[in-house]
Parts: sequence; structure tokens; C-alpha cells
Amino acid sequence: MNIQKQFFPTEIFRAYDIRGKVSALTPNVVSAIAYALAEQFIEAGQTQVVLGYDARLTSPTYAKIIEQILLNNHIQVENIGCCSTPQMYFAALQKNGNGIMVTASHNPKSDNGVKWIVQGEPPTPQMIQEVGLKAQSDQHHVFDLNKISIQQHQIKSEICTNYQKSLLDDIDLKRPLKVVIDALNGSAGNCAVQVLKQLGCDVIAIRCDANGHFPDHAPDPSKSVHLNELRHKVLAHQADIGIALDGDGDRVVLIDEKADIITADRLLSLFAKICLLAHPGREIVFDVKCSVMVKKTIEAFGGTAKMIRTGSSFLRRYLAASKGNAVFGGEYAGHYVFNDGRGLGYDDGLYAALRVMEYMSQSHATLSEILAPYPERSYTEDTYISTHNEDPQNLLEDIENLSRTTPAQLSKIDGVRLDFDHGFGIIRASNTGEYFTVRFDADCPSRLDEIRQTFVSMLSERYPKIAQDILNAQ
Repeated sequence: MNIQKQFFPTEIFRAYDIRGKVSALTPNVVSAIAYALAEQFIEAGQTQVVLGYDARLTSPTYAKIIEQILLNNHIQVENIGCCSTPQMYFAALQKNGNGIMVTASHNPKSDNGVKWIVQGEPPTPQMIQEVGLKAQSDQHHVFDLNKISIQQHQIKSEICTNYQKSLLDDIDLKRPLKVVIDALNGSAGNCAVQVLKQLGCDVIAIRCDANGHFPDHAPDPSKSVHLNELRHKVLAHQADIGIALDGDGDRVVLIDEKADIITADRLLSLFAKICLLAHPGREIVFDVKCSVMVKKTIEAFGGTAKMIRTGSSFLRRYLAASKGNAVFGGEYAGHYVFNDGRGLGYDDGLYAALRVMEYMSQSHATLSEILAPYPERSYTEDTYISTHNEDPQNLLEDIENLSRTTPAQLSKIDGVRLDFDHGFGIIRASNTGEYFTVRFDADCPSRLDEIRQTFVSMLSERYPKIAQDILNAQ
């Protein structure tokens, strides 16, 4: 029996990238993935690839393994060093849109992963699974890992310079702003600070050095506890805005001048307004975890609201296929993609922040005043609930059938979502584990409880343990 195959970590091949603990994503597994990626690029007729990596301690070595295997397969590689994922996307545009990024994004320091694009497009779930199957089954390609020494991080200034120029050519600040930026020790901070300074901003930088030890916590800005220092600095320096980037810079969380965290629903609503004012009647795309406020805002400004499944790769593919009809797309997780003739068609946390700053600079209103029409919601964050060995498909079908007795509008785009006049609830089965993801949103706390109780009531008879877990979800 092939022990290596038996223990191959198939769980790291997820719906929109490859990601998992380094104990699973070993150099041998990275090597097998690299051969499968090489084959995928060759089958697409591509012979040039840009390769970047994030701040994680294993990333430069893993990138070197991938580089050598691509070279061995007659694929030209431009290794652009330690950078953000948006910088890799930008550089890849110069190489027919082919790029690979070694990153685990906002995950803990114990993890790593791989993202890639082929001819400017992220891989489909099927393409990711094909890489996994190929890597697992075709391991007769033996790569001598002894040829690769432990690599150190390299930051190449020219990569930032070229990316920076594209942003400076795009963004027009009418007045200077005071900005606090926290890159959470990820790979996006160094260049982001340079861009902000070039735009004339007064910049206070914290944790903008790439440090794969992540001495404070994981580079995940979606957790409010991770933003305490940023919020403190915004108040202490009387800044106009605070910016928090995730580990590879494709996601952003913003803080207003009062140090309040701006939720994704509110930011999506503002971006919808900005884009629809310039492009009336166009489509705005959002994922199934976004609130009803987003849809109502889009329709209030004369746009067409389009809800799609969660996953930034699905978002980008939809926007690209829309041929310009969809001018913006965003996700509750903090991915924002502009497709309005500006930006470059991919999720870039810094660029999204700059678009907000540009809008702010056109008036003398503060960020909190600008966002006042989009009030904070009552909501639960994504909550992970055990399946308790129940079949996910059966449970979702039961909720679908039982929901017909409620006044809710049913959506099956991604799990089961029920929309009420005052909010929504959603339950989705995980692609990677034995659990469900649930989230609830409403205009006020009492209505949030009503929606949650609706789900609990539907599940309590047949799935009492899951119903209890939902009742306890925060």
C-alpha cells in the first residue's frame, strides 16, 4: 500500500483555493501540487507564470519548490518575492494573466496555501479538485527536495513601484487625509504605506512589517479583537480613517473617525451608491451572506441586485462574464471588486480603501456621516455548528419544505437562505468539514431573535441538537 497516498490531505483542496496546516501541506505535498499546476497551465497553452508569496515562514521555500518544478516543465517563472496577492494579480496581467501566490490569507501562522489564476481567471472548484486528484494520484514525479535550501523573504521594490503607479494614476484625492493603517504583519503593509504617502496622506503605520511569526495574532481583520490597537490609534491621532488589511492584502476592514468598525454590509451599500451614481441602472453583485440592506440600497439607486454564492473566485468570474454590466461586486467576508472601468477586476483591500478615501475627499463629511444612511444591523457573525452526524442534504431539504409555511422568500443559491421583510437567516453546509455555517441579520434585536427562532422551530423536532446550537449562536 502506498502510505503517502493513503494519508494525502484531500481536505486542503477547498472550493476556491488550497489551504491547510503546514503539517498537512508539507514540502512533498507542495511538490505534488506544483506538478499538477504545471500541467494545468500547459493544458491551457500557457508558458509564463508570475509567482509571489506572503509573509509566512514557509512561504518563500514553498514558492522556490513551485518555481523549480515549473521551470523543469519548461514554464517561464518571474518570482516577484514577498508581496500582496493584489500585487501578484497586477504583475500577472503582464504575463497573460497567469500567476501563483503562496499564501494562507488570514489563517493562523500554522497554515499555508496556494491561490492561482489562469489567463486572468481564478480556478473553478472543479479545477481545484482536479489539481488535488492529480497531485494525489500522480506522485511518480519525484522531486529532490534536497536541492531546495530554506529560502529567506525578499521584498522587491520594483514590484511595489509598478503596482503603486497604477493606483496613483487611478485615485484622485481632493484633499489630504490622516490615515492609520494596520497590515497585521502581513505582506501588504510595506507597499500600502508607500502608496498612501505618495497620495499625500498623513500616515500612521502599525504592524506594516512582514513578519511570519505574527507575534500578536493571526492576520485576520474580521475579528474585532484584532482591531483594538488600530481603533486606539485612530482616536489618539484624530485620524479620518483606519485601514486593516488581512495577511495577503485582498481583504479590508475600515474604521471610521469615531473608531467604529464599518461592517461589510454598510461598506457594500456605500460602494453600490458610488458605482451606480456613475453608472446608472447597472448590476451590483453580492454574496448570500449579505444583509437585505445591500439589496434595498442597490434598488434605491436604480441598480439591479444580483445575489450569488459565497467565494471570491465565483464573484470575480461572474463580474468578468458580465462584460461590464455588473460594475461592482462584494462579499460579506470583506472582498470588494470594482468592474466600473477603474481598478483591475480583482479583490484588493487597499484599492477598496482608496475608493472610500477618494469619495470622502470630495466633500467635508466624515466617514461616519457618509455612512449614516446605512445604519448598523443586528446580526450574528458566521457561526459554525456541528452536523451531529446528520446528513446535510436531508436537513437542508427539510428546512426548504418547512419554510413554505413562513412568509419568507426562499433562496437555494448556496445552502438555504430565507429572506423576511426585516432580515434573513441562512444555513449552509461546509465544503471542507462536518459542520454547518449559520448567520442571521435583522433591522433590530427583537426581529433577529424572531428569525433565529423560526429556524429553531423548524429544526427542533427532527434535529434537536442542531436547533439548540443555533439557539446559542452569538
